[in-house]
Amino acid sequence: MSDAQPYPVIATRVDPRTDDFRASHAANLAAVAKLHAAQREATQGGGEKYNARHLAAGKLLPRERIELLLDRDSYFLELCALAGKDVPGHVPGSGLIGGIGRVSGVECLITASESTVKGGAVSEMTAWKSGRLSDIAEHNRLPSISMIESAGADLPNQSKIFVPGGRGFRDLTRRSAEKIPTVCLVFGSSTAGGAYIPGMSDYTVMVDKQAQVYLAGPPLVKMATGEDTDHEELGGAEMHARISGVADYLARDERDAIRLGREIVAHLGWAKGAHPAARAIEPPRYRADELLGIASPDVKVPFDAREVIARLVDGSRFSEFKPLYGRSLVCGWAHLHGFPIGILANNGILFSESAQKGAQFIELCNQSNVPLVFLQNITGFMVGKKYEQEGIIKHGAKLINAVSNSTVPAITIMIGASYGAGNYAMCGRAYAPRFLFTWPNHRIAVMGGKQLAGVLEIIQRDAATKRGEVVDEQKLAMGKLMIEAQLDKESDPYFATARLWDDGIIDPRDTRTVLAISLSAAYNAPVVGTTSWGVFRH
Repeated sequence: MSDAQPYPVIATRVDPRTDDFRASHAANLAAVAKLHAAQREATQGGGEKYNARHLAAGKLLPRERIELLLDRDSYFLELCALAGKDVPGHVPGSGLIGGIGRVSGVECLITASESTVKGGAVSEMTAWKSGRLSDIAEHNRLPSISMIESAGADLPNQSKIFVPGGRGFRDLTRRSAEKIPTVCLVFGSSTAGGAYIPGMSDYTVMVDKQAQVYLAGPPLVKMATGEDTDHEELGGAEMHARISGVADYLARDERDAIRLGREIVAHLGWAKGAHPAARAIEPPRYRADELLGIASPDVKVPFDAREVIARLVDGSRFSEFKPLYGRSLVCGWAHLHGFPIGILANNGILFSESAQKGAQFIELCNQSNVPLVFLQNITGFMVGKKYEQEGIIKHGAKLINAVSNSTVPAITIMIGASYGAGNYAMCGRAYAPRFLFTWPNHRIAVMGGKQLAGVLEIIQRDAATKRGEVVDEQKLAMGKLMIEAQLDKESDPYFATARLWDDGIIDPRDTRTVLAISLSAAYNAPVVGTTSWGVFRH
């Protein structure tokens, strides 16, 4: 193990006694309290009535199943926990629990049907969330464990589910072909399309007298063929274990199914695809709680990204790259829980110099197989005649080219604004970072509400002038207010996370831990950079 720490320590300039710090801390603390309340709501499943009914049937709640599956004292990094929140027709969490935790010493992607919500029926949002979780398992080469108890598709909304829902079965078989193990534990009904999940998983465990897997239940069989049958002989666990062969293991009860799941993972002999050089881990020299006072709840108020970095990385040590050039983008190397990382963090709007610097830095990290961490707080690229003539488009394209073609793992944390092409250049969702999380102060949109309303006002005034018409000032003012209100709503972090634009909103104080788990998960796949890029316009 190397104990050498050649990187200099970031000297903080934060004074927790100032009024600005205290005001930001109080506002962010309130935002975190709101987040925790929303997360608690999302853990309630179908509510007290349906949870009680589930327990009365002698079943474990889905989150209890996950808890028993995990190693003692294992973490569980829940993903997309608020997907579907406040989306009409959906519930927070979208009827599916998913996250990363350790099972028999192996990092796994774990999913569980929220069977207390419409019997675990799959909605449109469930299908989209399942697809995102599948991406995480595939890209990070994580063995996956599905804990199934589902009534199948939410039939009244089948038109929204049928096409995207088929992707889940494709993904299972593709991961199997890539030698990424898939394990399915069936605790209850797994009907119609849901029957293909145990059918296509590498290993399937069914609970005796409880699991039922069939393409069509007794009523539909009666309608289709005239045959009279019951649930057990049609799709019971014992039948599948003794006759059809769909079940590889027959469990006595739920706890036995979980034991068998752990046993299966234990015998995989799973090995990570890459290992960073061992290095002593240092905690940051500054308190994580200070992040609440550093980051402004108002994204229009800037803050120094180095102060954030100092509270995330090992020993608050940071080797900055080109510190005097392109100063609106901070780039440099650090370690986090022993993992080497290259950090790109916004310290203002992106100029040509900062874009070129970022592109070069991404090339260097790929050359040395170092994962990237993007700390995104960006309102976009600089605009204006001077900057267009200097080539802001081609220089911005270099950075986006580098982000697009980089092959080392990238993790994005949105710590403030995420507007316009700045979202793209700093590895937003469309650029497929391995993981993407946001802070509660985060705002995301093409541009700010006032800016968009102002642009539309200019366009409307110009159009009226060309037509020789008088502008209706009252109508124009009302339109501006409506646009601003719409943008404020749609740029809210809860609006974004509900629609799977990120993998979850996190307490800023947990950022170091979330990054560490994400990096550890990423190292299940080979960490190999590239020297192959698209055409750079010079």
